[in-house]
Amino acid sequence: MDRRENTESYTYQKELEEERKQGNVEYNDYVDENGAKIRVPYKMVKEVTFNNVKKEELIDTEHAARLQYRLMLQEAVLFAKVEFVARKIHITYNPDTSANRKAKWSLQQAVDFLAGQGVHINPQEMEQHDVDYYKEHYSYHFNPATIREHPPYGYTRQEWQKMKAEYAAKKVEYEQGKLDKFHRFQANYLQEHPDLAAEMGVKIEPQKEDKSLLGKVLKKKPKKDEKGFWFHGV
Repeated sequence: MDRRENTESYTYQKELEEERKQGNVEYNDYVDENGAKIRVPYKMVKEVTFNNVKKEELIDTEHAARLQYRLMLQEAVLFAKVEFVARKIHITYNPDTSANRKAKWSLQQAVDFLAGQGVHINPQEMEQHDVDYYKEHYSYHFNPATIREHPPYGYTRQEWQKMKAEYAAKKVEYEQGKLDKFHRFQANYLQEHPDLAAEMGVKIEPQKEDKSLLGKVLKKKPKKDEKGFWFHGV
């Protein structure tokens, strides 16, 4: 689905012009989503499943994977899955009966393509049905009704529901702490590099002297011949 504000791309305009030249009725490829018009490439597509495929024709898992890859290379194929162990082939394709502007396939073309790859289909072992592309594919993946959530390892769903609010609050506090620490680091760095601060147009505020033991240790500079020491934890 094309969610860009400017959907009138060059390719889209070219397709419209071809339709007008051929005298065809322009295809309406928009759907309404929360009051907005969104252009989708497909409306109704076909999904076919070939069952009980001969295992000797699939040969092995590597050949099955290559067959799936070759199916996906076809312009009219939206999704493809070849199950070597289950001896099944699933293909979702744009049928030749659709009115959209995309490349199309017929069921016979799908069967012929598989035959060309050495896989021969038994018509009695075939199931096909219509699929609403927008509702069953796009919305399922990109606009799910609910977010699928799993509890952390070692906790039941009921325990997680009780812990979730406290965890969310601690997470916000932790993230804010990290952000504050980063801002302090930025301020200290600019304090030590006034030339960079001037280049960035940042006014340096004088910092209060840290009179704690840690502050005195960090502030102390080693003498010329002194190598300094490692302060554990800093």
